[in-house]
Amino acid sequence: MLPGGPAAVPDSPADEGARPYRRPLFVVLGLALLGLLTFQGALDYGFVNYDDPAYVTANPHVRGGVTAAGVRWAFTSFHASNYHPLTFLSHMLDCELFGLRPRGHHLTSLLLHIGAATLLFAALRRMTGALGRSAFVAAVFAVHPLRVESVVWIAERKDVLCGLFFFLALVAYAAYVRRPGWGRYLALCAAAACALMAKPMAVTLPCVLLLLDLWPLARLPRTSWRAAARSLGPLALEKAPLFALSAVFAYVTVKAQGAALATVELLDWPHRLANAAVSYVAYVGKILAPRDLAVFYPHAPIPAWKAVAAAAVVVAATALAAAAWRRAPYLTVGWLWYVGTLVPVIGLTQVGNQAMADRFTYLPGVGVVIALTWGLADLAGASAAGRRLPAAAAALAVLVLAGLARGQVTVWQDSVTLFRHALAVTSPNVVAFVNLAEGLREAGRPEEAMAPYRAALAIEPTRVEAHAGLAAALRDSGRLDEAVESMGRALELAPEDPRFHHGMAAILDAAGRRDEAIRHLEQAVELDPRYAAAHLGLADLLGQRGETERARRHLETARALQPR
Repeated sequence: MLPGGPAAVPDSPADEGARPYRRPLFVVLGLALLGLLTFQGALDYGFVNYDDPAYVTANPHVRGGVTAAGVRWAFTSFHASNYHPLTFLSHMLDCELFGLRPRGHHLTSLLLHIGAATLLFAALRRMTGALGRSAFVAAVFAVHPLRVESVVWIAERKDVLCGLFFFLALVAYAAYVRRPGWGRYLALCAAAACALMAKPMAVTLPCVLLLLDLWPLARLPRTSWRAAARSLGPLALEKAPLFALSAVFAYVTVKAQGAALATVELLDWPHRLANAAVSYVAYVGKILAPRDLAVFYPHAPIPAWKAVAAAAVVVAATALAAAAWRRAPYLTVGWLWYVGTLVPVIGLTQVGNQAMADRFTYLPGVGVVIALTWGLADLAGASAAGRRLPAAAAALAVLVLAGLARGQVTVWQDSVTLFRHALAVTSPNVVAFVNLAEGLREAGRPEEAMAPYRAALAIEPTRVEAHAGLAAALRDSGRLDEAVESMGRALELAPEDPRFHHGMAAILDAAGRRDEAIRHLEQAVELDPRYAAAHLGLADLLGQRGETERARRHLETARALQPR
């Protein structure tokens, strides 16, 4: 048997003792307990104002629960610049069961994450035969502070749901490799399709399966590169349906993201390449020493020396991992898993305006932990004395990570706490300033909200949401003339956005300027005839002006636009 093959990495003789099923059961129960103890604090938290409205609280299709119209919308529509129908179905089911009570939504995400960790353990255990190492990788995955964003942020349901099916696909693949058959292969394809419908980041799954063919499944010979290349073709062909699925979802995702894709004028290629190299190194740093974690990391200028140094580190690490493919194939597989699964979100095709994101490590981080776990275990040796110290160190590491994650969970208790923390650990951060201000305004503290709005505008004077938000805070504070001026700047920057006409109408109405308010609402519905809130506003103001027939028509239109 070649080094690193399935039978070459036994955890200990006890793994194959008289009670082979009880030990894995204890691991599963331990993973569940670890997950619950680490993340249970989030069950008492609410929604946040960053993406949660788009996915749940302000999404009428989701708020209505599971309906035929909602299911049709989930499968036929692009929303939030993406296509993930299974994620929206899970949010609809939560609304059906729990309404908008956030505790149930948090609990669902937590249970899905625990399920993902359990399936990761099952996949590694089945493929490698190493119970202890597989358990450690799954435990680190379960409680690492980088998981907090994916588990606690309700809008990131797509991460935990995708992870669940991604690791289920690994379990199905292990079963297929052991006993090939159409039933097992179809189960693999079904799990892959579900992972893609939860989050398109799963497009890398077929490549991960090819890596697992090298190690631990040993389906690729390691006698020479030539022998491996000869075997690679049939194994890639075996996965052709999976590559086809990934290609279809990649195409659909690009279509869905549309305007959300940053243009080269906004982020040129030198900066994208530099940011990708720096991010690859930074993510490993946060995996090994998780600190200064934030919900949003803004782009910042990158010195040339830093970009070159980061690129050199990535190239050197990749070369070393490739050189280890015979003697320590887990290093090759672990590093390439990490590098490859990050490709869709590393920023070469930039979606949104974040430089990096903790949630992007949900699947890629597993590769780094696999490489480290098997590497350190092999260095420790196979003797009983050589196993005791690493086992104690592994347990301590898991407990430390769980404690750090519990602390990171508290950052998510509300929007104000979340974005104040982001401002404390990142460079000048417009997104954090705007969302902090929104959180303060939603909490009934408009006077406090003005300072972060103005701080955002000092960094980015053309930030239209900051002008509109400042106008709303000024309106709530009774400073209506200033509010009109601020919303006027928002309309100068985005005259075709019906939301800002609607916002101006609210300010003018509060100032007693009803006719002007009606004109802005009419512009809003002209720009977007399906803008239900603007139709409702027109119905109210026209009714006050005595135009009952026009008011009735707008009211009927608003009602017709509500999802059934």
